[in-house]
Amino acid sequence: MRWLLATLAAATPGRSVEVRVPPYGAVQCIPGPRHTRGTPPNVVEMDPITWVEIATGRVTWADAVAAGRVRASGTRADLSEFLPVRHADPG
Repeated sequence: MRWLLATLAAATPGRSVEVRVPPYGAVQCIPGPRHTRGTPPNVVEMDPITWVEIATGRVTWADAVAAGRVRASGTRADLSEFLPVRHADPG
């Protein structure tokens, strides 16, 4: 879980979007305006199962958003360009 979050942050360095997967972790990523105090203007939050499925390519970003499994707010909160971070092993 945390490894997938860290992989996203390493692949998309920045601080304009906060990705939250409670209770396991949160990272700031994506280039753009830096956020330093209070609630970030761009927030993505989802449950752990959804995060693993999206991060490994088992579910697309668009499908998870359409199904209401992702809460995303802000102009930079669309992560479809950056996911999956790792493809799931077949089988």
